[in-house]
Amino acid sequence: MRWKHVITKEMIYQKTPQQITALLYEAGLNQFESAQAFLKEGRLVEANRSMQKINDILERLGAGINYEAGIIADQLDAVYNYIADAVIQANLQKDAAKLREAENLFQMLSDAWNEALKTATAKAPVKRKQNVYEQHVIVEDQPTNTLETGK
Repeated sequence: MRWKHVITKEMIYQKTPQQITALLYEAGLNQFESAQAFLKEGRLVEANRSMQKINDILERLGAGINYEAGIIADQLDAVYNYIADAVIQANLQKDAAKLREAENLFQMLSDAWNEALKTATAKAPVKRKQNVYEQHVIVEDQPTNTLETGK
């Protein structure tokens, strides 16, 4: 079973949108795992709840898409919708194979997102945090062309 995080509101506020997206993917994968286990055990009410949570997560992921990114955003939206439809069909038919197909797609998106996040983090320049004093210091521009005497 996947490791589950306990996350407070304060922790969420400290996360970047990219990190929140990664957390949504992780939560979705946890719900896929739970739904599969519940289906296998014949616990259909619990499986239904897990699949509903998967679709809630997909809706939140879709709401976070930046459509200014172009066609890739539209394609990602289409993939989310496809996965959501597959989960609904799996839920209606109690079909573990269809749920596994949706989970595999979701896993691929999660893996790609986490890899992109690692790559972006590795390339990001390290910024030194300013102390309170430095944040309020006004630095005037120094003249760039100074006249040297004695030459």
